[in-house]
Amino acid sequence: MRIVQIIDSLEIGGAEKMAVNYANALSKKTAFSGLVATRAEGPLKAQLSASVSYLFLQKRKTLDFRAAFRLKQYCKQHQVTFLQPHSSSYFIAVLVKLMYPKIQIIWHDHNGLSEFISTQKSIVLKGASYFFKGIIVVNYKLKNWAEKELHCKKVIYLPNFTNEEVQISAETTLKGTPGKRILCLANLRDQKNHFFLLEVAKKLKATHPDWTFHLVGKDFKDDYSRRLFDSIDAMNLKETVYIYGSRNDVAAIIPQSDIAVLTSKSEGLPVALIEYGLHKKPVVSTNVGEIPLIIKNGENGFTVDAHDTDGFYHCLGQLITENELRVVLGNNLFATIIEHHSEDGVIKKYLNWLQTL
Repeated sequence: MRIVQIIDSLEIGGAEKMAVNYANALSKKTAFSGLVATRAEGPLKAQLSASVSYLFLQKRKTLDFRAAFRLKQYCKQHQVTFLQPHSSSYFIAVLVKLMYPKIQIIWHDHNGLSEFISTQKSIVLKGASYFFKGIIVVNYKLKNWAEKELHCKKVIYLPNFTNEEVQISAETTLKGTPGKRILCLANLRDQKNHFFLLEVAKKLKATHPDWTFHLVGKDFKDDYSRRLFDSIDAMNLKETVYIYGSRNDVAAIIPQSDIAVLTSKSEGLPVALIEYGLHKKPVVSTNVGEIPLIIKNGENGFTVDAHDTDGFYHCLGQLITENELRVVLGNNLFATIIEHHSEDGVIKKYLNWLQTL
């Protein structure tokens, strides 16, 4: 098989990270593995294996036929059999399919909000799905939605996985007191619900003022970001909540933290959760998407309702006061990730599925 991942950018993000993970993993299992960034490059480019073929299209607009033609030529040159566009990058794959019908499209849906997609985008996606050979989803809600709403019925659930990262130099030093840091890996966007985190931070500041929150993820400099910074000021949390923006040295950041959190109001299967587990961090998360399938409450982490700031605060307080519990939950989460979200297991299932297509 000769497979190419397509992603809009290589900025730090869950879908972007999984595109890199698939490209790296398949470079060891298939005759050809490539990755195409359509609109922008980014820090994750440095994590691509040397054995992965790479192309940057510099796509400028939605209907960019010049970029589509370049991608078609790339596919012909390398005799590509499958394009695997991630999230919104499916559109250019369809343009290539129209010019080069022998290519097959496997759409990879990472978006935990797909079931709430706007009418306009839904129409475009439904039309594009006529050209899909198969669909990969990251949670069962998305699987049910795709099977019901889209025209391609060959849908498979594959969990996100992690693999050995290309070594990246440590560049980021977290602020605050060592041994008293809470980490949140999530881009600054509404789905990740950072305002929930601020409410929890306000409660925790009153009882454990020396503990701090560290938000690592892309800042889009939009209205959500501006409101977030304004709220930090208004709630007097400038010495409690620190925002770092996008960082490429996540593997060096996680060990600097003591507790990890996710406060999303909608999710697929967050890559951040897998990364937390690999580093044996105790986790408190909202119970959305596939997270409850990974975290068994009280066994390998804590989960609470997406509106329950009191419950979230209580779980954090328990982890802060019980160091031994932090160790136990972190070790148990590590065991879960290794058993169910390893590269070998997921890629084997993925390749077997492609054979059936």
